[in-house]
Amino acid sequence: MRKDFTVALLGIVSITVIILLISLKQYSTQIDALTKENEQLSLQTQKLESEINFSKPKTIKSDQMNYATWGELENIATSFSNDSEGAFKKSWGIYLVNESKKHELDPYLIYELLKVETGGTFDPKLVGPETKYGHAYGMSQFMKNTAPWIANMADLPYDDELLFDPYYSIKLSIVYLDFLHQQYNDWNEALTAYHRGMAGMEAYKQANGSAKSNYAIKIQSNAETHRTVAFAN
Repeated sequence: MRKDFTVALLGIVSITVIILLISLKQYSTQIDALTKENEQLSLQTQKLESEINFSKPKTIKSDQMNYATWGELENIATSFSNDSEGAFKKSWGIYLVNESKKHELDPYLIYELLKVETGGTFDPKLVGPETKYGHAYGMSQFMKNTAPWIANMADLPYDDELLFDPYYSIKLSIVYLDFLHQQYNDWNEALTAYHRGMAGMEAYKQANGSAKSNYAIKIQSNAETHRTVAFAN
């Protein structure tokens, strides 16, 4: 009888251990799920805070407001048109310079970004290659899952067809790049995030030690060269 009791006790202990192991596994799974959910909430909160800060009006100095006279606007716009052999229209350039200065951004940086994004074609109707996230559209190459909330930040209406409007596309690129630069306060990070997405930029940093991607380097280098040549002329 004592032997039967021992066997029964061992059986109870075994069942208890199994139950504990299952409970621990379930608990571990729940912890992992909560950790991932917390990370997602943290990213969403960070994004929301950035959007709120972005929407606050900036204090612009009087000398910044007077940066571009009509002649300067025209000269920069002409340099864009000449550099693109007419593909980037002068009227687009005037709009780009004016809008970029409202956001205190370098117009040459915006122009070179659009140049890289379109492969130098500046085609407003451009549809990018298919990816697992879909296609990118227009001169600034936005995807349909990103463009609506950028349009909202810019206080603009949204429709898929508007992505093919050059002025609309230029405006979105300026607003988004401004948002990213305010988010990171670093041009390598801002430009790489524009190209890869915010999560993609963080992944690139972890893999490479910094966000200094070829994409970011090329745009900044070309902008500096373009600006130097334009001022020399």
